[in-house]
Amino acid sequence: MRRVTYSMSVSLDGYIVGPDGGFDWGVPDKDVFRFWIDEIQEVGVHLLGRRLYETMLYWETADQNPSLDDSELEWAALWNPLPKLVFSTTLSEVQGNARLASGGLAEEIERLRAEPGEGDIAIGGATLASEAAASGLIDEYRTMVYPVLVGGGISFFPQHERRVGLELVETRTFSSRIVYLRYRVAR
Repeated sequence: MRRVTYSMSVSLDGYIVGPDGGFDWGVPDKDVFRFWIDEIQEVGVHLLGRRLYETMLYWETADQNPSLDDSELEWAALWNPLPKLVFSTTLSEVQGNARLASGGLAEEIERLRAEPGEGDIAIGGATLASEAAASGLIDEYRTMVYPVLVGGGISFFPQHERRVGLELVETRTFSSRIVYLRYRVAR
């Protein structure tokens, strides 16, 4: 069965976006960006909320930018063909290899798990992940913890509705003092 993973960059105080809506503190260095490239290769479909979808639209045409380096071009080449499922009540259309979700999150995840296919079902965005977590649908939590306190904003876990036991699967510390933590839900 395909795993459902939630993976985001997060400040040490638990936010994916600061109080001003910015996330400039979460710009990955070369090694962290390489890590994200390797991770995205394990994804079969990416579920996104509207805000993250709109942020990631940059990559739809980024490969036309002559100032991109080789790793950024590699990311764009992996990201653009990746199937994406966008959950939004305000968008009427999406671009690239994306489609708007027609069902609810739990329904869509069940459908994706039942379909033949390889790769993880990745969730991006705290609101969407919170809904999946409340339904017990997330199998792994993956955080790239940045050594910064932003003091507020959008929390990695916007709702704390239930207790979930986790097993540490992997850690990695980068030279930039960023720490990757990967936890599997204990079932």
